[in-house]
Amino acid sequence: MGSPQFAVPVLSALYENYRLVAVVTQPDKPAGRGKKIVSSAVKKYAEEHNIPTLEPYRLRKEPENIEILKNYQADLFIVAAYGQILPPTVLEIPKYGCINVHASLLPRWRGASPIQAAILNGDMESGVTIMKMDAGMDTGPILRKTNISLASDETGESLSTRLSELGKDLLMEVLPDYIAGKIESIPQDDEEATYAPLIKKEDGQLDPNQPVEILERKIRAFNPWPGTFLLWNEKPLKMLEVEIIQQISHEIGRRGIYQKYPAIDCVGGTLVLKKVQVPGKNIVSGKDFLNGARDWINH
Repeated sequence: MGSPQFAVPVLSALYENYRLVAVVTQPDKPAGRGKKIVSSAVKKYAEEHNIPTLEPYRLRKEPENIEILKNYQADLFIVAAYGQILPPTVLEIPKYGCINVHASLLPRWRGASPIQAAILNGDMESGVTIMKMDAGMDTGPILRKTNISLASDETGESLSTRLSELGKDLLMEVLPDYIAGKIESIPQDDEEATYAPLIKKEDGQLDPNQPVEILERKIRAFNPWPGTFLLWNEKPLKMLEVEIIQQISHEIGRRGIYQKYPAIDCVGGTLVLKKVQVPGKNIVSGKDFLNGARDWINH
């Protein structure tokens, strides 16, 4: 059970090492400016390898799909960034229960967006937790976890790629011992839990009245999705790469130029825009953007 690219290495390893009876993933949905119907990365892999696929809209509200899951007679459900909460009626189906590959060091960053949350909050490390699922939101007992250090230029995309490979390797280590009953699970400490809420598209808007360090982390955390932007000429100017320097002026929101790059003053410093994207255009360097943005500077 999984949906985005993060889940594909786990799916691939299971396909190569176990008898995989089915894949459950999020339904196709419109994406991009053309609203073209797009399948999840997991569905694409499943179709390429002729794996039966189930795409329920709301698993907990569709008893017919729960019956289909029972009919697969699977010994174990593996979940990796599926995107839906599994009801107890699903959790109790497989003989060995349900295991989740979660992209954080639980109980830190339970919830929908643990990868972004780690970068947003300036964490020095992240990791993957393999846990036995229960009815709560990432509250089940821990089977094993492993950590990595975050790079200073870590993005949501780079961390997701690293953690997906880490999760695949850790799962392959854990599964034989888990099935053999050799792993003693460890309950999570609920008092240490933090939560990573679902991110929405509008969360990507940047406010120069926030501390510059928070904005820089947000730009990295939300790359590639949902992306971050500043409103310029009433249009979203997308931020792809920035650098922090000392304040050019002390007027929050003032737009200027620093070493031929566009810059904007924020609380505690100035953001220099190294890579940006105007709606409908390609990603360009800040220097190239300025060539066509004569009205960038405001006074």
